[in-house]
Amino acid sequence: MSDIVEKTEPVDEVLPMPRLAVLGIQHVLVMYAGAVAVPLIIGRALKLPPEDVAFLISADLFACGLVTLIQSFGVTQWFGIKLPVMMGVTFASVGPMLAMASSLPGVEGARLIFGSIIGAGLVSLLIAPLVSRLLRFFPPVVTGTIILVIGVTLMRIGINWIFGNPFGPTAPSIVDPAAVKWLADVKALAASGVAIPEMPAKLAFAPTVANPAYAPLSGVAISAVVLVSILLIARFGKGFVANIAVLMGIVIGGILTALLGMMHFDKVANAAWFAPIMPFHFGFPIFDPIAIVTMSVVMIVVMIESTGMFLALGELTGKTITRPMLAAGLRTDGVGTLIGGIFNTFPYTSFSQNVGLVGVTGVRSRFVCVAGGLILVVLGFLPKMAALVEALPTVVLGGAGLVMFGMVAATGIRILANVDFKQSRNNLFVVAISLGFGMIPLIAPNFKQWMPHEVHTLIDSGILLASFAAVVLNAFFNGVGEASVENVTKAAKLADAH
Repeated sequence: MSDIVEKTEPVDEVLPMPRLAVLGIQHVLVMYAGAVAVPLIIGRALKLPPEDVAFLISADLFACGLVTLIQSFGVTQWFGIKLPVMMGVTFASVGPMLAMASSLPGVEGARLIFGSIIGAGLVSLLIAPLVSRLLRFFPPVVTGTIILVIGVTLMRIGINWIFGNPFGPTAPSIVDPAAVKWLADVKALAASGVAIPEMPAKLAFAPTVANPAYAPLSGVAISAVVLVSILLIARFGKGFVANIAVLMGIVIGGILTALLGMMHFDKVANAAWFAPIMPFHFGFPIFDPIAIVTMSVVMIVVMIESTGMFLALGELTGKTITRPMLAAGLRTDGVGTLIGGIFNTFPYTSFSQNVGLVGVTGVRSRFVCVAGGLILVVLGFLPKMAALVEALPTVVLGGAGLVMFGMVAATGIRILANVDFKQSRNNLFVVAISLGFGMIPLIAPNFKQWMPHEVHTLIDSGILLASFAAVVLNAFFNGVGEASVENVTKAAKLADAH
């Protein structure tokens, strides 16, 4: 019996049920804000009634859980990479879906979106084996660079959780209310017949007044409390307590915000206890060839990003990623997207937030994410419980985000630490230029405004730009060998040894 235990790999270890449940909840809390964001955005863009938007959220949670189960537990040798992966809606698909929603709002627009998603899921299933053949283009210098860019890119999410999104209600500046009142008075005078010069049709004021909703000190303080709590628990906690440091920090933040009146439960009270998730809720999908091609391009971007996530997880868990494993993982992106279209939700990918959590906790068992998938399925059927999780202010997640996303970046640095930069100085060019490409969408998000709209989806991802640059530069300077993620794992182990 002891021999069997010794041969069990960390990713295949089955933890006691209570621990699996608690660790699964931790993964769900980390990815929940991102999971419900896209249904909210698309539902409102489609101008759907509130009850339909609420249905989109429940359907999304259900599909998140179902696809997570396929990816982490595995279904035959063809589906599921069998690593601790949580699946969620990719934000890369938001742009094309918003364009469809604006051109055709309402139920018809929803049917068009879901038709394009089903078509893209089928295309992804077909091309997954081809994409998996790119594994040899990812030696440690490329993999380390991509994982570093993933971590740095994610930092934007964590920082926005703390301070607020730079656009919308929490933008740093707002229009001066006095200016708004003056403009309204002028418009009223014009309507009453007073002779005034005709105003330009799109006359509007620029935001010049500091927005109290952006970076309030109370929110920053709560994020700091969560961060300090996580660090103290990780430092002084023992065993399982240290493993759930992130969850305990989030719980502490949630209790604090509830006591301060910052956490509201109105939606919880109004939500139903149970709601079924039916396929084709809005009717039979509309299959438009152009929309399908557009969404398929998005899925190619998603699959390349997923390759980087799987490589990061392979390094964190000590599991060598083979080409069949990668193909199974990418194929699940496709089947998950197909399931999403059928169940009235959106394209799916591995959530990078949870990759960081694996690094923070050190828990490598994939069955933790199996538990998280089951929890998401239950939340999909129980809107009241889902609303309770949604009530958690994002500032609580902000402190945890710095830890988790920084861990992803640190993993990339650890791989790069064992890359030969002395004998192969050209590797410096690979890292430096690729990192710069990855930062473009973060630093200059409007850089693409004069470029053809058709390429925006391809160049809007810093991870994709960095991946493309790293692969091309490495091939230019070092050639293309038979590199695999096994080299990455060996590099990481050597780095640990030193």
